[in-house]
Amino acid sequence: MRTEDGGRRTEQASVFGPPSSVKQAMQLFSLLHTGHFIAGQERPSANEAIFEVLNPSSEAQLGTAARGDAADAETAVQAARRAFPGWASLPPAARERILLQTADAVEANAGRFIDLLIDESGSTISKARHEVTYGANLLRAAAGEARRLYGDTFPNDKPHRLSLVVREPMGVVVAISPFNAPLVLLVKMIAFALAAGNCVIAKPSEETPLVAVELARVLHQAGLPPGVFNVVTGYGAECGTALVAHPGINAIAFTGSTATGVRIAQAAAPHMHRLQLELGGKNPLLVLADIDPVAAAETAVVGAFFHGGQICMSSARILAERSIARPFAEALAQKAAALPLGDLRDPATAYGPLINRAALLKVERHVADAVAQGAELLSGGQPQHGLTYRPTVLWQPPRQTAVWCEETFGPVTAVVPVADLDEAIALANESDYGLSAGILTNDLQRGLTAARRIRSGAVHVGMHSFQSDALAPIGGYGLSGYGRSGGKYSVEQFTELKWISVELGDGGPETEGRG
Repeated sequence: MRTEDGGRRTEQASVFGPPSSVKQAMQLFSLLHTGHFIAGQERPSANEAIFEVLNPSSEAQLGTAARGDAADAETAVQAARRAFPGWASLPPAARERILLQTADAVEANAGRFIDLLIDESGSTISKARHEVTYGANLLRAAAGEARRLYGDTFPNDKPHRLSLVVREPMGVVVAISPFNAPLVLLVKMIAFALAAGNCVIAKPSEETPLVAVELARVLHQAGLPPGVFNVVTGYGAECGTALVAHPGINAIAFTGSTATGVRIAQAAAPHMHRLQLELGGKNPLLVLADIDPVAAAETAVVGAFFHGGQICMSSARILAERSIARPFAEALAQKAAALPLGDLRDPATAYGPLINRAALLKVERHVADAVAQGAELLSGGQPQHGLTYRPTVLWQPPRQTAVWCEETFGPVTAVVPVADLDEAIALANESDYGLSAGILTNDLQRGLTAARRIRSGAVHVGMHSFQSDALAPIGGYGLSGYGRSGGKYSVEQFTELKWISVELGDGGPETEGRG
């Protein structure tokens, strides 16, 4: 029996059961179906429920995934807990070798991942290729961290006592990943946690479950032991909450909206689970008067419209010094209007659709509100076709508008002229978010001065706000969350420090003073 839930049709039927008619068989033949991936095996939900996965380019059904609930969450937690002692006790060289093998396996299956990223998340082929390459690089970077779980020693005021500090894996980490970069962001969450000796349970966005399960298959085939990495698919309220509130887990990594991050923190609080939250952003880009406005526009158009602005670090608020603000804004609008939109498998295509109808409606609402309150529309402002929205540049939206204050998560940016650097920094810091920022200038001293004064988890001088690096600490201030991911910072996030003191005895007079 089918029902409507969350905008997706669901049915009580096993993803592995036979079709009930020739017509259904013909339909299912072209669709993709996946179950959860737990303890090295793909399996249906305990209640055999499934949900539809849609292709945002066509809004047609792409496939189905298992619709998890608390019972599936329990199964995954127990599988991870059983696997943890063996994985944590492996020598670092063994974990390093397995992670390097998984990186090779991701690259070897690049074609499969690229197809899923295009069809499931609306990625362009260039972005999909980048996700595969960067995902493999993350696994290799994490492999090196397996050998760097450094501890410490410190002097003790008590004679003949040795104090050691050792770093140990936490246990079971729940990784809740978003739809916008479903491969690379999930890999980033899991790779360093695995390198440190933890086991991981992934709960991917209900928009993009297929990529996550394919990743689990590939990692298992590459040698990752059963139960070390598990995937539970479904809706947050049904299986996500059960995972983050489970007393058998130890830590949570989440990338997504601030509102969801707050709910996760509330659910995790009774058990004091450690949290690493990379949440929303309303990221400023400062354009200073010493830079050529056309050159600045060439950089800004990428920061604002990559993947249709569905990036938490996209350049959504542009603060340009008044002498070049209007020429810059007009050049940006021209470049935005010229971005090629079309076939996602055409390398020339700049970006594709928004992820779903609700995302499109939010973008339309934000733009309409800004224009109604006096913002000038320089480009875009309407859908292209389906869920694709034209790249939109707004001039001087009032500071109380949603497009200025809230995360739009779409192809919309706003330009506001400022008198000088001080005003630009003040407006940059006016937001409750603080994830990332960019500064376009040829004056390194002014750029570094601004970088130190902007309250943000990352500031990029000479670049737009959307940057990434496998070893960099990614995270934000304020409503953009807390904790950091990437390199040794992820390792620190998902390990415990233990102080060990050893009484060595007084040593006796015959040992004192010897060289």
